Amino acid sequence: MIPFGAQPWIKAVEGLFATLTRRRPKRGVFRSVIEPSQAIRAYLDAHNADPKPFRWTAPADTILAKHQRGKRLLESLH
Repeated sequence: MIPFGAQPWIKAVEGLFATLTRRRPKRGVFRSVIEPSQAIRAYLDAHNADPKPFRWTAPADTILAKHQRGKRLLESLH
């Protein structure tokens, strides 16, 4: 189970891997073990060249209500 507070981070990582998957070189393109690492590093450097801050799109009341609902659910499991 993923801790409640980790969900936004997990979503960001999932989005990154989805983007990497869409833009990845096709199978069989790499000629060495080092080349995929270099390709990933080059992508990350380009992606991070113009970073954007994460912005909550939900109102604080909605976020807090979801947090309380999750907390009640976790407490009911113990």
